Amino acid sequence: MRTESTLSLLEARAAIDAMRSELQRWGRAAVMAVADMRGELISLERMDGAQTTSVRVATNKAWTSARLDSPSGDVGRAAHEQGWDFCYYDDTRYVGWGGGLPVRVGGAVVGGVAVSGLSQEEDIAIAEIGVRAIHDLLGAQA
Repeated sequence: MRTESTLSLLEARAAIDAMRSELQRWGRAAVMAVADMRGELISLERMDGAQTTSVRVATNKAWTSARLDSPSGDVGRAAHEQGWDFCYYDDTRYVGWGGGLPVRVGGAVVGGVAVSGLSQEEDIAIAEIGVRAIHDLLGAQA
């Protein structure tokens, strides 16, 4: 029998709470998404004042990073550098903007965390806080 590990709602909430706290400290608003190992949404929060268009972008960043076990920005850079199109994947959920990060535990991808609504650098910094919160909760190493 094959068993698979994935994030739970508890871990997703820990990530969202940590990211929201930092965004509030910054006085900023964004959309935060946490996905399971297959990239399907577990939790999403759109802070007051965040752009509604960022809902889909954050969801797709989390999906991309979990599905491809790669930061979403790295996927975009590789596509640009190698000259291939995202249509190659035949799924419009793949995105290449920075801000989506895979979550790994024990060397396996268990989900993805993403932020949208700030600069790519800021999205990545906040997503890193979410990943750390999950690792802290699980007592795991990145």
